Amino acid sequence: MIEARGIVKSFGDFTALDDVSVEVGAGSLTALLGPSGSGKSTLLRVIAGLERPDAGVVCLDGNDVTGVSPQERGVGFVFQHYAAFKHMTVRENVAFGLKIRRRPRAEIRQRVAELLDLVQLSRLGDRYPAQLSGGQRQRMGLARALAVDPKVLLLDEPFGALDARVRKELRVWLRRLHDETHTTTVIVTHDQEEAMDVADRVVVMNGGRIEQIAPPRELYDHPANEFVMSFVGPVNRLGDAFIRPHDVELLLEPNGATQEAMVQRLVHLGFEVRIELVRDDGEVLSAQLTREQVEALELQRGQIVYVRPTRQTVFAG
Repeated sequence: MIEARGIVKSFGDFTALDDVSVEVGAGSLTALLGPSGSGKSTLLRVIAGLERPDAGVVCLDGNDVTGVSPQERGVGFVFQHYAAFKHMTVRENVAFGLKIRRRPRAEIRQRVAELLDLVQLSRLGDRYPAQLSGGQRQRMGLARALAVDPKVLLLDEPFGALDARVRKELRVWLRRLHDETHTTTVIVTHDQEEAMDVADRVVVMNGGRIEQIAPPRELYDHPANEFVMSFVGPVNRLGDAFIRPHDVELLLEPNGATQEAMVQRLVHLGFEVRIELVRDDGEVLSAQLTREQVEALELQRGQIVYVRPTRQTVFAG
């Protein structure tokens, strides 16, 4: 279990973390989600011991490690740009942490073989990092971090430098890996889809503070405030009301509760279609329908339709 209590961290006049407290349950996978400058990477580095907080306490499994070095915390860390040893093979890279801990050769051989199998690199153990794809290098980085059997695995934008298809594949793989190892894991990301896809709980950060901590579905369906509503998932804003695109109904005839709008653009996203609309009062909004619904309505660019929200959220104050 990870506990960070009352963490404050400033860099000159910039306050990166402003009295941040969070708990990460043992064996869970938690995402720190937020825009650039929200403090998520700084919080991860404080947990790892790579940054010393100006105030506050970090505990791992109930032990205060605030003043303990990163090497003594039992933490595995993987960065966005994984710094592999270029002159070492994949197998040697994964074995490195075990060798410097002077583990027996037979134990190292067995552990490395298990990890390469776990991260699906068994056939590539004799290759060098330059001979791997970006996704394979990140899997090697995760194997090296897991080699020393860390209490906690910390991932700082691990897939951020990869293309969208590889990122998606690695998200699925990471979730499967976590379900096998049950290592307490924290992943930093600015990608809301990534956070919602892999995490048990999501910590939404903004301006050095925590806005909300919740499971993905609760975060999406019951956002705590306007920032979370607008940051997690697509949303329309009409006056004080926030409306998800899938909560916009389109009809071909008015029914007294609808408003006239014109279809400006149809964006086909596989199974779903995003319809960009402009209402007769000039307000722009988007709706999301299935392909079958769009075909049934025979929607075309320039067509006049009638829209109404089926659900909207208004925040007090």
